[in-house]
Amino acid sequence: MHFKYLIWACVFLVTIVCLAADNAAPGFLEGHLRILAAKDVELAEGNPPKFSAGNYAEYPLIILSQDGKKEIARITADGNGNYRTALPPGDYVLDVQGRARSHLRVKPKRFTIGSNQTVRVDVDIDTGVR
Repeated sequence: MHFKYLIWACVFLVTIVCLAADNAAPGFLEGHLRILAAKDVELAEGNPPKFSAGNYAEYPLIILSQDGKKEIARITADGNGNYRTALPPGDYVLDVQGRARSHLRVKPKRFTIGSNQTVRVDVDIDTGVR
């Protein structure tokens, strides 16, 4: 008889622990995106381009699962290059969308989010423009 109650208690505890893990408070990822070039591009008109909010939108950031195979979220930096988003606790990879198909030089960055914690991950993109 006691064995039956022990089994029910174990099932109950496992259920509570699973529910508590699913309801963990999110953490936050924040950072700054910098777009780099070795030198300013010289246009035919002689005016070098300026990086603006429009340029940041050209480089959306993607948050991938720890193994890098599943897209979790997509974020775009604001007009100053800053970004912030909430994520459930876990291990992730921050990358730039289309990096593999373009000539961008940027390293994917691994990071871990904890409940109610803010993690800062800055990203530098070398556009390869010379």
